[in-house]
Amino acid sequence: MQSIQPILRRTGGVACVALIATALVSSPPVYGQAQPVAFRGAEIIPITSAPIADGVLVIRDGRIRAVGPADDVTIPEGAEIHDVSGKVIMPGLVDTHSHVGDLDWGDDSSPIQGATRILDAVNVRDSGIRRAQAGGITAANMMPGSGHLMSGQTVYVKFRNARRAEDLLFCEDVLTGICGGMKMANGTNPLRSSPPFPQSRAKSAALVREKFLQAEEYRDQVQRADDNDTQRPPRDLELEAIVEVLEGQRIAHHHTHRHDDVLTVLRLQEEFGFRLVLQHVSDAWIVAEEIARSGFPSSLIMVDSPGGKLETRDVHFRSGAYLEQAGAPVGFHTDDWITDSRYFLRQAGLAVRAGMSREGALYGMTMAGARMMDVDDRIGSLEPGKDADFIILSGDPLSVYTRVQETWIDGIRVFDLDDPADRPYAVGGYGLQPRPSPTAPERESGR
Repeated sequence: MQSIQPILRRTGGVACVALIATALVSSPPVYGQAQPVAFRGAEIIPITSAPIADGVLVIRDGRIRAVGPADDVTIPEGAEIHDVSGKVIMPGLVDTHSHVGDLDWGDDSSPIQGATRILDAVNVRDSGIRRAQAGGITAANMMPGSGHLMSGQTVYVKFRNARRAEDLLFCEDVLTGICGGMKMANGTNPLRSSPPFPQSRAKSAALVREKFLQAEEYRDQVQRADDNDTQRPPRDLELEAIVEVLEGQRIAHHHTHRHDDVLTVLRLQEEFGFRLVLQHVSDAWIVAEEIARSGFPSSLIMVDSPGGKLETRDVHFRSGAYLEQAGAPVGFHTDDWITDSRYFLRQAGLAVRAGMSREGALYGMTMAGARMMDVDDRIGSLEPGKDADFIILSGDPLSVYTRVQETWIDGIRVFDLDDPADRPYAVGGYGLQPRPSPTAPERESGR
């Protein structure tokens, strides 16, 4: 099926502007290191294969070059060697639903705002990014809020030390590339007391259905016009983005809590055929079989404090176990600040305590999240050829006593618990974390 993304490139003068803008944007920074770096002596948890009791990890130029038992991996001559005996190395954590970055999003003008891009609201100097590094999170899905039926376009990022939002992105071409998913929501959050927002769950679904039908018609008009400018409909940024959802190019990340709301999402998906990640899913344990039959993954949040919305009253730690037993893919997220990014790893422990397997929970913190963001070819496991995104832990990842010692992204160390400049982001409270100077950013190129 023909995508409507090339419209921009086919519109003469606009295309020229796009090319000029691309040329003016500086090339993305080069990450990694020419000298090999080797880590030896740690237990290595690759995620997609069995743990290695006495392992060696070799990285170079921002990629993993070798990983395996000490007897099987040859450390290259001239490598910088780190003795990490007694530690644990695993892939960087992947947060499929985060609001760090000092984000804002849509207004009250409409309940559906598919043209809104969270990329345009990312503050790379926000201390939340440093907190995420301290928590071992190397990649995330930065999301608009859930106060709309469709809050806008998310962005898939790595938590590098950056000067601008583009430096965080997985994609290289922000002008014409698809750099994230689409945030949607149902249940209580999008409801309002007056139009244009819905006042009921049934109306919420009806409004989404109407917008998807409009997008289908817009797509068909563009395809019928082909290269005939006189027949092409006026460009509609919102409908373009929704067509990307309908064509499977952009995943719908759907906020939903109550069991009936979950089933409404699955009903809409079956009708329109979009790709889907269920976000939050407080009642997942109630409808685990239905979710499993859909084949779509759930990203859970292990909320361990009371309070919140009435629709989340039946949330339970056992959702991960129920979904796993039903055969449904499971991942996790922080929804930061709902759960502090520094404590993300404990979600795996909470899920295991409620019956989920150790392997499934660790997969859910890493590889499952990478798959939910379409970046599993680059991150989520420790395998040769993948990006050198990993964390060094003081002990077992499920222990409450374990600390994130170091976080590495693209072969660059972005967090070190022993560094006095980094430590406050791991242990400080509200207002204690220093903001870097805009004229002298900290650790631009790593160490």
